[in-house]
Amino acid sequence: MLLFALLALGHAALALPQADDVTISPSASTESQPTTTEVPVSTREKTDLGIRLPGSLKPLHYLVKLQPFINGNFSIFGYMEVEMEVLEPTSNITLHMADIITKNDTIKVYASGQEKGRGVRIKTHEYDHGRQFYIAHLKKELQKGRKYVLSMEFLGYLNDKLHGFYRSTYMDAAGNTRNIAVTQFQATDARRAFPCFDEPALKATFEIHLARESSMTTLSNMPIAETVPIIGQEGWVWDRYEKSVPMSTYLVAFVVSDFVQVNTTVNDSVVLRVWARREAIDQAEYALKVGPKILSFFEEYFGLPFPLPKMDMVALPDFSAGAMENWGLITYRERYLMYNPEVSTPQSRVSVAVTISHELAHQWFGNLVTPVWWDDLWLNEGFATYISYLGVDHAEPTWKVMETSLVERVHGVFGLDSLESSHKISVRVDHPDEIAEVFDGISYKKGSSIIRMMTHYLTEATFRKGLTNYLKALSYKNAVQDDLWKYLTLAAHEDGILPQDVTVKMIMDTWTLQMGYPVIYVKRSLDGTSAILTQERFLLERGTNSSNIRDYKWWVPLTYTNQSEANFNQTQAKLWMMDTDDYIVVSSLPPTDQWVVFNLQQTGYYRVNYDDHNWNLIIQQLKKDHQVICPINRAQIIDDAMNFAKAGVNKLSYIENMFKRRSGYGALKRYLLDLVLPLYETVGFDDKLEDPHLEQRKRKIAVNWACKLGHKDCLDKVLTLYRQWMANPDNSSLISPNLKWTVYCRAIKEGGEAEWDFAWEQYLKTNVASEKTLLLSAMACTEEAWILSRYLEMAINPVSGIRLQDVSVVLGSISYNDVGRSLVWNYLTRNWNDIYTFKKRRRGELMKKVTYNFNTEQELQEVQSFLRRRKVSLEGNQRNVQQVEEKVRNNIAWMDANYDVIVQWLEENGYSSKLRVA
Repeated sequence: MLLFALLALGHAALALPQADDVTISPSASTESQPTTTEVPVSTREKTDLGIRLPGSLKPLHYLVKLQPFINGNFSIFGYMEVEMEVLEPTSNITLHMADIITKNDTIKVYASGQEKGRGVRIKTHEYDHGRQFYIAHLKKELQKGRKYVLSMEFLGYLNDKLHGFYRSTYMDAAGNTRNIAVTQFQATDARRAFPCFDEPALKATFEIHLARESSMTTLSNMPIAETVPIIGQEGWVWDRYEKSVPMSTYLVAFVVSDFVQVNTTVNDSVVLRVWARREAIDQAEYALKVGPKILSFFEEYFGLPFPLPKMDMVALPDFSAGAMENWGLITYRERYLMYNPEVSTPQSRVSVAVTISHELAHQWFGNLVTPVWWDDLWLNEGFATYISYLGVDHAEPTWKVMETSLVERVHGVFGLDSLESSHKISVRVDHPDEIAEVFDGISYKKGSSIIRMMTHYLTEATFRKGLTNYLKALSYKNAVQDDLWKYLTLAAHEDGILPQDVTVKMIMDTWTLQMGYPVIYVKRSLDGTSAILTQERFLLERGTNSSNIRDYKWWVPLTYTNQSEANFNQTQAKLWMMDTDDYIVVSSLPPTDQWVVFNLQQTGYYRVNYDDHNWNLIIQQLKKDHQVICPINRAQIIDDAMNFAKAGVNKLSYIENMFKRRSGYGALKRYLLDLVLPLYETVGFDDKLEDPHLEQRKRKIAVNWACKLGHKDCLDKVLTLYRQWMANPDNSSLISPNLKWTVYCRAIKEGGEAEWDFAWEQYLKTNVASEKTLLLSAMACTEEAWILSRYLEMAINPVSGIRLQDVSVVLGSISYNDVGRSLVWNYLTRNWNDIYTFKKRRRGELMKKVTYNFNTEQELQEVQSFLRRRKVSLEGNQRNVQQVEEKVRNNIAWMDANYDVIVQWLEENGYSSKLRVA
């Protein structure tokens, strides 16, 4: 092959065809590339096929050969063959392709088993930019039932946009810049590495060949089958990989690097390796310890062995996501895989464990059985999110993550899902921008929450039985959510969990095919022994144009206990409220002097509101002996009560944020300090590495709140510790990792330029990725406007030392700062169309952060005015900006309804901040 015989001497060495003999994606980077023209797109209607590939061909097997010139001009010489089966007669072959130049005279189509020279002739080549299609128009029709091969040579490019096949750099211990090449293909970027059928349902097997300089290593999904020299290219070799299992293109992965690895063997069958920069490999110990435990757990949980002979986990310096579940080759942002116990925080260790567990769960749920299309993305992400906590709970039982994660998952997404602008879990998507939009809290957190609900109403044993049967029946295939409902229903009927006339689909369609969630109203009779239950959709604020909340109905699994029983462990549904019920009556409740609590362990994805009498009984119980009610339900009761009070909150920080710029803030601070100080004094400031995990979490919360509210003892200790560190920068044990965030942030806020500059020096110096992220966030705590302006300019300067992946960390952190918010808002509104061009939804995510505390009519008008500018592109952010606008309106409504009431209550209870009038 001509392309692979050439040396890496730059593009001038490549004998490119003339402009009319190539097809080039116009979005391909032209840095150091020859100028070519796009082949004209035919005049056929764009609506013929939509954004999806035609269904006439099915890929069976790919041969892909890539030679990336990592240490040259970043070009990629490529060759691919794809064997296809013809499902319907067709006279064209349509593949996905982006950022690639094809050499058209090398493109051949021929029947499987035939020689290339006797193939089907190609009439014209076409590139459809809007759809990212390459189309070969053939002179004769391909016959149904037969198999054909398309082969081509092409030129690609290692971009610096963190998607497709891209380049990354880092500095080694000697100060030399090192280049690596890695992939991120989910959802629609495999087409940037090689032309392919880039849809999840179009699974095929892959034989990958990667060329590398002999001083580097390559990785792909499968083990290396052989390594051979490249003839005519001294110092270069080919790594040929074993044929893969059938898989979707978005799960194909490559890494070319000079990384080193540590390894172990899991159950005598799977080699598990952790790869990282040589300077960071000593931080791989925890991943190497926890990974095998979780992998073994999932093999047992799913009832299926891990299907590949190896699992590589790679820590990358530059990565746009947290991690990616590529089959057998999981890639991670460095801070989600590396952990240094002397430097990293306890929360960092939790993040590492949860991320590893999430990606390993995907190896079965998502990789082995894959959704047909991205509208069922939640099946992937919701399951991996829920099941990841089971894996962590197995590996680290003392953390109690099944309890502690509930506030983050369920309460966290309740806020988003109580907006009019929420969306269904299963939502139609077409364009890549729309696909990117559904990678959000609804898919991940609501998805995991309704799966958790399902495991409880079906029981764990029945749920696992149905899940295992589903995975076995559909291994290496694709599925829609109805397939899963079918296997779970079979198991539920076999085990007598659901009546024969009730299916999981009947229940779950009400949770996945409509947005939002219900509030269940419990109104007890005068004697207390029965209650009428009704449901309606819960909205934070009902506008004049709000949809009718009673039009939404769910199948609701009901569980409850009472004061004399106080048994919170019976989480299988006692009875159901169907979507056709206007109300139901629950009998056999205790007398009126005893409380009842519904939704045990908050296993149901809904809120519960009681009559005033039952609320008062619960309040009295919490005051008398709160431990009678289980911790999860205590959290549920507090969260529900605050929302029903129209607080629009899921934690006290919301109220604090709303008050910050108003005169009543001083009174609120005094009140909150009265709540926080007893806890602060109980747990103390001094932290030990050997303290139990939950004790450390409690101390971190108490210390952070005490300092945030200006408690002098806390602030004095923070500043003293930070300045001791400034005097002894090499002493990493001065500040407990658990309290680092509070110490760094508060000291930088209370200090000045010297404190900030010291943090920047530590950022440049540290070799621990989690510490870098912590410092980036903490540096945004300064209240010096000029320092924040300088920091913002550094963040958007590509040579400042802040990586592209971390720009969102900096901008988001500055936007949470009262002084910095306007700086980020001005930057965002001036540069909206030009930032995050590689991941447009991040614009909307940043806007959510900037506007989180907006609560005045003037701020709402600013948002609306900006969004209605003619030149502002909202592509990929339609839902985000709707949610921004609605959230600001909700904040305004909350202030109108609650601010004066709360200020009056604070004054009446001795917390007034008004000054004495002469």
